[in-house]
Order: sequence, then C-alpha cells, then structure tokens
Amino acid sequence: MAEILAPAFKWTGDSLLLLDQRKLPHEEVWVKCETAEGVSKAIKAMVTRGAPLIGIAASFGVVLAAKQANQKGLPIHSELERASQVLISARPTAVNLSWAVKRMMRVAEQFAQLTVGELVARLEEEAVNIYREDCQANRRIGEYGAALLPENCQVLTHCNTGALAVSDLGTALGVIKTAYRQGRAKFVWVDETRPFLQGARLTAWELLKEGIPFKVIVDSAAPWLMGKGLVDAVIVGADRIASNGDVANKVGTYMLAIAAKRHGIPFYVAAPTSTLDISLTSGDQIPIEERDENEVLCWHGVLVAPKDAHAFNPAFDVTPAELITAIITERGVAFPPYEEKLVELAGKT
Repeated sequence: MAEILAPAFKWTGDSLLLLDQRKLPHEEVWVKCETAEGVSKAIKAMVTRGAPLIGIAASFGVVLAAKQANQKGLPIHSELERASQVLISARPTAVNLSWAVKRMMRVAEQFAQLTVGELVARLEEEAVNIYREDCQANRRIGEYGAALLPENCQVLTHCNTGALAVSDLGTALGVIKTAYRQGRAKFVWVDETRPFLQGARLTAWELLKEGIPFKVIVDSAAPWLMGKGLVDAVIVGADRIASNGDVANKVGTYMLAIAAKRHGIPFYVAAPTSTLDISLTSGDQIPIEERDENEVLCWHGVLVAPKDAHAFNPAFDVTPAELITAIITERGVAFPPYEEKLVELAGKT
C-alpha cells in the first residue's frame, strides 16, 4: 500500500504520524503512533483534532490493531473489537470518529472468511478509501459553499476547519479558500477560539500559507463587528449534525449564530455527510464533551486564574437549526426545513 503524505498526518504502512497541533504555529513536531491505543491517546490529548481528521486517524488506528494482532498471533476479531472501543471512547461528540470505526468493523465482518493477512490488507484499503473520499468531499464542499457567498465578501469563521482538521482543503475554511481563489471572498475575520486558540494558532497559520488577508479577533468581538457592517457571512464546521439540523460545533458557535441572526447575516455550516447523525432527532441528544478545567485555568502550563479557582469546560455547544441559513455537504446544500433533505443526503451512496 502506498504511503500517504497529507498536511496533518502521514501513513507509512506500519505507523501513523500525526502533526502535533498543540505545538503549532511555532513548531512542527510529528507524533508517531504504532498502536490503536497510541492513536486514541493522541486524539484525546488534542495532538490531532478536527472531526473528519480524527475519523481518518481512527480508521488507521484499526489497521494498526489488525497489523499488531497479525504480528503477535492474537485473535484478530477480538483485538479489533477491543481497539474499536478504545478509539470510539477517545472523544464522544464528533460522530465522524465512531462512523469511521464502525465502517472499518463492518469490513472486518464482511471479510471474516479471509486469511488474517488478506483481512489486514483489506482494512488498510478501506482506511485509504476513507481518506480519499474525504479529499474529494473537501473539494465539493468548497465549490458548493463558495457559490453561496456574496461577491467581495468579508467572512467570519470560528475554530479551525482547514487542512489541519481534515484530509486536504478543509470544510468551512475550504469554502473560504475556494471563494478567495474565485475572487468572491476578500477578507477573513478569525475568532481566536478559546480555550485552545485553534483560530489564532491554526486557522491564522493556514491563511498565512495561503496568502489570504485576515485578522484575528477575540471571540467576544464578533457581534460588534457584525453590528458595524464588517461581516457579510459566517461559516463554521461541525462535529455532529442531528436530523433536524441542530449542529454541535466548537464552543462559541452558538453565540455567533445568535449574533448573525440579530444582524441579518447568513450563517453557514460546512461538513461532510459523515458528520450527519440521522439517528438523533435533535441536538439535545448530542453528547457534549467536558474537558479538563485546567485548559481554561491555565495556558501552556501557566496558571492564569486564582489558585483555588475552578472552571467549567464544555468543548462544544449546540446551535439550533432555526439559526442556520444552510448546511453545506459534499452531496449538496440543505436549506430549512432540514430533516427531509438531511435524511436524503445521508442516504445517498
């Protein structure tokens, strides 16, 4: 199987190398994962992040578990089942992770009659398919989304949804990159995105590489900019989308949607169909990951709050469908009311 050299990960055939996004933008360090446990640990620790990318990483984590079972002579199906649980538990909100692992496990069941070596090869092929499909999805999302943006627009985005979060171009940031190349988008407002600062560290880093004009703003400045007429559209990614169109995304998204609604600004969500969770009727059913309070109380190990202070740290929030102008996928664009169209998009092959 050929090696894969993507912007944020590398597949060598025997290991998965992940760009340590905690170190960016000042250092480019790669973390080597040789087991499913290693991949799960990297996902939990935010070495790698972004809903589509953690799904891709997890699929290769399954491959690593299969290869390890083959090398050690362990029962492969029980090892795959164990690895799948380890990987799925790494982060609960982004449905792409469990979607990818379950897809890999279906392949393991479908080809259970193969020799262990043949099954390992088939699993690796499926992981590569997941990667390649995401690459294609990025391009289509970019084209669909760019067509929705007004000419010569200033766009605001939250968190990081570019090449560091996916396989190739990006989702929401992929739309912005495409629109800029087409001459439709002229400027980007980048929310810093607390507490991990994915906007200030990662989105700004990507936009610099692309040569796209931007400025970083504190998250709470966004509504004021909208009121001043400096934002023509907001576009964000998603970690899980319920069948009614409610969207879970990086915490801070909900307040952007409220502000955009108040100022009559279109609010778009861009995500691959692997992010759709049609089994959920509303966003109330989406599990919201709560992370270590020290991510809020400290920065790079330095305490910024009083010594005895405590924090509440939800990593995501849920934006109600009524605040969303459209949901952009690689299979088309959904407009309100969402349920019928989202079910259709999720069901397409």
